Amino acid sequence: MSIDVMQINELVEKENTLLQNIRGEIGKVIIGQTQLVERLLIALLCNNHVLIEGVPGLAKTLSVTTLSRIIQASFKRIQFTPDLLPGDLIGTMIYNPKSGEFTTRKGPIFANIILADEINRAPAKVQSALLEAMQERQITIGDQSYPLDDPFMVLATQNPIDQEGTYPLPEAQVDRFMLKLKVTYPSQDEEKLILRRMASSEKEIVVEPIITPADIIRLRRLTDRIYMDEKIEDYIIRLVAATRQPAAYNIDPNLIQYGASPRASIFLALASRAHALLAGRGYVTPQDVKAIAMDVLRHRITVTYEAEAEEKSSEDIVQQILDTVEVP
Repeated sequence: MSIDVMQINELVEKENTLLQNIRGEIGKVIIGQTQLVERLLIALLCNNHVLIEGVPGLAKTLSVTTLSRIIQASFKRIQFTPDLLPGDLIGTMIYNPKSGEFTTRKGPIFANIILADEINRAPAKVQSALLEAMQERQITIGDQSYPLDDPFMVLATQNPIDQEGTYPLPEAQVDRFMLKLKVTYPSQDEEKLILRRMASSEKEIVVEPIITPADIIRLRRLTDRIYMDEKIEDYIIRLVAATRQPAAYNIDPNLIQYGASPRASIFLALASRAHALLAGRGYVTPQDVKAIAMDVLRHRITVTYEAEAEEKSSEDIVQQILDTVEVP
């Protein structure tokens, strides 16, 4: 097994230059927000979707558009509004009076990278229209299904739920997102750099497209080969199990109404491998799991009224689980 890990490490080392170049290009535009950029790359390596939450003006949309510009792939930005219809997203059937037939007009969802901007400003019907695309990677219009291209990612942004004019996302849709990221304010030093770089009327900063869909597929195959020891697998299982049987791990069972599903275990394993790859390693460590666990689990735990009364969020509970569950 050690020989296999050594071979994987060699492959990781070869790809490290490309990964560093990607980070460098994004860094031309995005100052700070290193965790946000890293998580977007993890989702790209895992062929999955990301939900990004934060107040306006924190470079959520800019980060996604910058990532799309360095990838030689199709990109669509969809601005979610209260009057958006499902047909505006996936497409519809158009009647041709000359031929007397219906033809399919595909919507903007047919692209490699989808930016669903302010997703929680659209009604539930529109949000639900994404479910088939996100999970099945296909779209049904009329009685015919159309496969989506590979890669296909939905990168959604949302303002905090308690802001006026927003709709809570359905639990089934939230669970489809591999990661939920919380974007916070930059430090004062970072904000000074932002001011110096962005407070100008000059043209936007140019980034080069340096990665192709073929590169992404190759990196995903390498991500799948990152070695994960059985002890790490058991650690992931225990973390997820602690959300379902908290009392067995000395955590107050009155705080959790519903725990994480097996999808959380799958995503946590995938994301841990991608985190190890970005760190330049061909094997997963417990620190990889702990580093990514909050973003995988925070939106998969439903807290009770007792927890809300004690002002404890799902993030507080996840942190308690990470502090309590034994690390291999």
